[in-house]
Amino acid sequence: MKTTVKTTATPARVAITKSAEGVAYISLNLAPANAYYEAFLREIGVVIRTLEQDDSVRVVVIKSGLEKFFCAGADIKVFASNSVQQNLALVAAARINADAIENSSKVYIAEISGHCLGGGLEIAMACDFIFAAEGNYRFGLPEIKLGLIPGNGGTQRLVRRIGRRAAMELLLTGDTFGVGQAQELGLLDGIYSRDSLTEGTREFANEIARGPGRAIAATKRTLREGSSLPLAQGLALEAELADALYETPDAAEGLQAFLEKRSPVFNQ
Repeated sequence: MKTTVKTTATPARVAITKSAEGVAYISLNLAPANAYYEAFLREIGVVIRTLEQDDSVRVVVIKSGLEKFFCAGADIKVFASNSVQQNLALVAAARINADAIENSSKVYIAEISGHCLGGGLEIAMACDFIFAAEGNYRFGLPEIKLGLIPGNGGTQRLVRRIGRRAAMELLLTGDTFGVGQAQELGLLDGIYSRDSLTEGTREFANEIARGPGRAIAATKRTLREGSSLPLAQGLALEAELADALYETPDAAEGLQAFLEKRSPVFNQ
């Protein structure tokens, strides 16, 4: 059975649904396109920080409650009417959220079935996995057409996902692209029919969530931090995190379950 917890300020815009399996779902519901402004970003940030402190949650899925959009990024009308300082504050809030997702001890999955543009794609790329539905909608980072560049991690996370040449072309043209091209580029980690996306994401999330929480967090940290370190330092980080797990109850449970030829039941 699922329980629902919502933000107190604006319940309809950002909602958390938690499952008994240890998966939390963040639903964005700001019609018509989940185009964000600073207050909306701060609400999302509160949810991310709340889930980070929840030991019962191992996996977080970010999805949209809207039919046509995952997220259109910054609300351009708001952006155009803001002062430069207001826009810098908006971008700073978006960066904080993206960094919090990437640096989280939880595994984050973006579940996408509608247009995913600009800052919306930056949110998705901060996640550990991007799952998408088949369909006639678009991805893209069109900031160059506004005389800007992506400022919430878009350039750096895109090049790490699809490589320099493809990233350069997409960033310099600002062109949008469909689901098929997103898959070909390597942007997506899974693609499903529209009818099976939610179930496919749920099954994958549940499989991960059944694992040991501390080992999941350690795995994510070794990959996130270690991949940018020289090999010797990466190995040292791995050793530090691996050694800390040997005395945990979950390690004891995993070993005992193996000996008893049963599935482990992890609690941490």
